[in-house]
Amino acid sequence: MTRALIADDERLMREQLRARLTEVWPELEIVAEAKNGLEAVELTAQHHPDLVFLDIRMPGMTGVDAARQIAQLPTHESGGDEWPGCEIVFITAYDQYAVEAFEQGVVDYVLKPAERERLAITVERIKKRIAQRGNNGDDEPLPAHTPDMQQLLQRLAAQLNPSAPPKLKWIQATVGQQIQMIPVEDVLFFISDEKYTRVQTATLEALIRKPIKELIDEVDMNLFWQIHRSTLVNTKAIAGVSRDLRGRQLVSVKGHPEKLEVSRSYTGLFKGM
Repeated sequence: MTRALIADDERLMREQLRARLTEVWPELEIVAEAKNGLEAVELTAQHHPDLVFLDIRMPGMTGVDAARQIAQLPTHESGGDEWPGCEIVFITAYDQYAVEAFEQGVVDYVLKPAERERLAITVERIKKRIAQRGNNGDDEPLPAHTPDMQQLLQRLAAQLNPSAPPKLKWIQATVGQQIQMIPVEDVLFFISDEKYTRVQTATLEALIRKPIKELIDEVDMNLFWQIHRSTLVNTKAIAGVSRDLRGRQLVSVKGHPEKLEVSRSYTGLFKGM
């Protein structure tokens, strides 16, 4: 049975969406309801649903910010349990910029108030995506894991919060005993462990105390792709992709001998390679 979570700060909207879903998808189990973005992230981590409906505009943490945090929750391949992640559907009033982005097919949406006919179309698309992911021998990447989704979420976050600081142009990092300012465009890749993130350029290696999930919010995701829970790679630095004897995809980087592992949730980035 498919399990879902609904997040909306308006109780009547949650009730209305639940009622409409009962009509068009009676076998869907609503496991929890959240009143804000923070609750949505916490309840997703607790219940591990297959699907999360997120109101795009909520006080405090928006639905877009919640989606970005949900995309970083531990899954089966990153030390979590058997949860493979979830689909995201945004609940929105008629925001033209949002609907245009959603119509590109990167992510689905439900317009307020939820109408049965439009919701039925959304449900059919979601069912197909979940079925494809379940029937594929190689795990399909979650929508929030694709570069298109990351870029969409970054654009929407910027439009919902126009006063947010601009994207990072420089990284202040420790190199030996010195602090250096590294242009972000010169970074080949970022790799995190539990305490530090390694910043690698063609000529130097540095450490910063900033996890990947924070860097995703701060760097331009048109320039960087996430290929692993702990790795961002500069798209301009990708030389090629190969497979090792275990079938894992490995990214070769221009100007550096190291090969970067692509985790299973991101293998769809390099289909056909």
